[in-house]
Amino acid sequence: MPWDVLCTYAEVLHIKLPIQPNDLASRPSPWRFFSCVTKHFYPSEDKIGTEADFYTAPFEKDRLEYFYVKDQDNFFTPSMRSRMAYYILNRAPYEIRGNIKKFGITKLLDSGVYKAAYPLHDCRFNVRSTELGSPNERLLLYEEWAHPKSFYKMQPLDLIRKYYGEKIGIYFAWLGFYTLMLALAAAVGLGCFIYGYHTQETSTWSKEVCDPNIGGAIVMCPQCDLECTYWRLNSTCESSKKLCIFDNFGTLVFAVFMSVWVTLFLEFWKRYQAELEYEWDTVEFLEQEEQPRPEYEAKCSHERINPITRILLILASVVAIIVYRLAVFFAFSAKLRAQDLKELEPFREYVTPQMATTVSASIISFVVIMILNILYERVAIWITDFELPRTKTEYENSLTLKMFLFQFVNYYSSCFYIAFAKGKVVGYPKEPVYLLGKYRNEECDPGGCLMELTTQLTVIMGGKAIWNNIQENLIFRHCTQAGSEKVIPRWEQDYQLQPIGKLGLFYEYLEMVIQFGFVTLFVASFPLAPVLALVNNLFEIRVDAWKITTQFRRMVPEKAQDIGAWQPILQGVAILAVATNAMIIAFSSDMIPRLVYYWSFSVFPYGDHAESTMSGYINNTLSIFNIDDFSNFSRPHNTPYWFKNSSTCRYRDFRNPPGHHKEYQYNMQYWHVIAAKMAFIIVVEHIVYFTKFVLSYIIPDVPVHVREQIKRERYLTQVIIHEANLKLVTKRLKPPEDDEEKPQHPKGKEEKLELELDF
Repeated sequence: MPWDVLCTYAEVLHIKLPIQPNDLASRPSPWRFFSCVTKHFYPSEDKIGTEADFYTAPFEKDRLEYFYVKDQDNFFTPSMRSRMAYYILNRAPYEIRGNIKKFGITKLLDSGVYKAAYPLHDCRFNVRSTELGSPNERLLLYEEWAHPKSFYKMQPLDLIRKYYGEKIGIYFAWLGFYTLMLALAAAVGLGCFIYGYHTQETSTWSKEVCDPNIGGAIVMCPQCDLECTYWRLNSTCESSKKLCIFDNFGTLVFAVFMSVWVTLFLEFWKRYQAELEYEWDTVEFLEQEEQPRPEYEAKCSHERINPITRILLILASVVAIIVYRLAVFFAFSAKLRAQDLKELEPFREYVTPQMATTVSASIISFVVIMILNILYERVAIWITDFELPRTKTEYENSLTLKMFLFQFVNYYSSCFYIAFAKGKVVGYPKEPVYLLGKYRNEECDPGGCLMELTTQLTVIMGGKAIWNNIQENLIFRHCTQAGSEKVIPRWEQDYQLQPIGKLGLFYEYLEMVIQFGFVTLFVASFPLAPVLALVNNLFEIRVDAWKITTQFRRMVPEKAQDIGAWQPILQGVAILAVATNAMIIAFSSDMIPRLVYYWSFSVFPYGDHAESTMSGYINNTLSIFNIDDFSNFSRPHNTPYWFKNSSTCRYRDFRNPPGHHKEYQYNMQYWHVIAAKMAFIIVVEHIVYFTKFVLSYIIPDVPVHVREQIKRERYLTQVIIHEANLKLVTKRLKPPEDDEEKPQHPKGKEEKLELELDF
C-alpha cells in the first residue's frame, strides 16, 4: 500500500498515531528492588525490546507535520496496514447490474469465487526470514510466548497487539489477568482443603458415624422401593470422613472470601482494561459503520424474527435436559443399589452403593454434557441465523448470549439439581414423594448432598479440562500442518494453515467463562476448584498461543476496547454466585443444623447435656420409623441377615416418632433449622453484597495516572488543532496592501465566514 493511500485510509478509519513522546514520568514500581529476579519472568528485552510511549491523536493527512513520523516505512504498524487493506477490499466493487452495485471480498468468499483471503505472516514460526526488512515478529512470538520453554514468562502483550491487533491482544490480556488472580484464590482454597483434611479425624459427627456402638447400631431405612434394603449407618464411615474435608467452617470463610474475590477481580480488571485502552489507543475508538452481512442481504426479504419460537425452544431444551438426566440417574441408581458388592469386599468401605452411584452418575452426566454441547452449538447457531442479524457485531452478541444460556443449562443443571433439589422433597418412608408418578425422589447421604455435589464438580471440571487439552494438543496436532518444507511462496505456506473461523476467539472466551462459573457459583462445595482452574489456565495460555502462532493463518486485526458481551455475563455470574454459595451452605451443607444443635438442642430444655456440645448430633438428626407402616409398594423384598427382629429403622429428617400425637409430622427442631437457614442466607447475602458495593465504589475504574495522561493527551491534541487552524487562517489571509488596491467583492464575506468557521 503506497504512503498516500495509507495516509488517506488512516484518516478515514480514525487511527490514532504518535504526536510526541510522553513527557509524564512513569511512577517507579514498588517491586523495582526485585527487578534482578523478576526480569527472568518477562520476555527477553534484547529480542523484543520495549515500545516507546507516545501521546497519540486521530490521524489527519493535512496535519502530517504535527505527527511523529520518524520513518515512513514503520510509521504504520503491520496490523494497521492489514486493517486498511481489509477495509478497501470490503468496499471494492466487482459488479454493477442496473441500480444494484455488488462489492466486497466477503461476498466473493461466500460465493466461492475466492477460496481464502488473509494477511500474510511475516515469516515461518520456527525459521528466521531472509527477506530484507522482515521484522520476524512471528518467530519472536513463538520463541518468547508460544514455545513450551517460555511457560513461566509473562505474555508480550504489546507485541501480540502489534502483530494480531487489539481484539486478540485483549483476549490474552484478560486470560492472563484472570489466571494471575486465580493464583490468590487457589492459595486460599488449598489452605481450606488442607485444614479440612487435617480435621476430618477429629470431627465428632464422623466419629459417631464410624463408631460401631453408635453408627454400627443404627439401622437405616431403605432409600428406594422394593429392591433396596436396610443398611447400617457406619457403612458410610469413609464418605462421612471425606465430607468433613469440604463441609467445615473453613469452607464458609472461603465462600465469603470468593464472593469478595470475584468483586476484586472484576474491579481490578476494569482498571487494567482502562490502562490497556489508553496504551493501545482505544479510549475514544469510533467503530465504523459495519457492512450488512451477505446472509442478511440475501435473506432479509424472506425471513423475519419469530421471538415466540425462540423462547419456546430455549424452555423446551431446559426441561428436556433435566428430565433426561433424572431418568438416566434414577435407572442407574436403582440398578447399582440392587447389585451385590461382595466381590469388592477389600474396597467395600470405600465403594459404598451411595458413593458408587454418585461417581458413576457424574461420569454419565459428563458424557451427556459433552454430547449435548454439539447439539446446543448447532441449535444456537440455527436460532441466530434464523434471526438474521444485520452486522457481524450484532450476530456475535446474539450468539454469545444464546450459547452461554445453553451452556449454562448444560453444564450447571446437574449441579443445581444436586445442590437445591436432590433430597429436599423426599417425604418419609411411609409416604415417599414421586416424580412424574414413577420415580421416587432421591435421598442424600446422612451427611447431606454436599459430597455428591463436590464429586459432580470434580468429574465435570477435571474431565472438561483433560478432554480440552487432549483435543487441542493431540488431535489438533495430527490434523493440521505447520507449513510445507518445500520452498513455496509465503501465501501458499499460509494457505496450508487453518483458518481462524468467522467467530474468532468466541469458543475460547466461552470455555473460560464456563470455567469462571464453576469457580464462583459452586465454590462453597469444592474449595479446590480455583486450583484446578489455575493449572488448566497455565496450559491454556500456552496452548492457545501455540495454536494461534503455528497452526492458524494470520487473522485480520480488529480494534476492541474491552471483552465485549462477556463483561456483563461475568458480572451477572458474580452476582448470582453470592446467592448460590449462601444457599449451598444453608441447604446442601450440614453446617446450619450442626450450629442449631450445638447452641440450642444439645442443652436444656431440648437436650440432656449441661454444656453445648456436638455429642449426640447424629442420633438427633435421624428420625424413627416403624417398619410396620411401610406400604406394600415400598416394603423391601429382602432383609439382611443381621436385621433379625428389629421393628424400627431411621431416616434423615426432623419428624415426630411413631406413637406421637402428631406422628411423622415435622417437630420443633425442623422449624428452628429452617428459620436459621433463612436467616443465614439473608445475613450473608446482605453483608457480602454491601461489601461488594463498597469495594466497587472505592476502587475507581480508571487509575489516576491514566486519567492524567488522557487529559494531557487531549490538551496536546487541542493545541495541535489550534495551531493548525491559526496557520490555515494566516495562509488564507491576504496582505493589507492587496485589499486596498482591489475592490471588495461579495465573495469576500463568504471567505470571511469560512475562515471563522474553520477557526
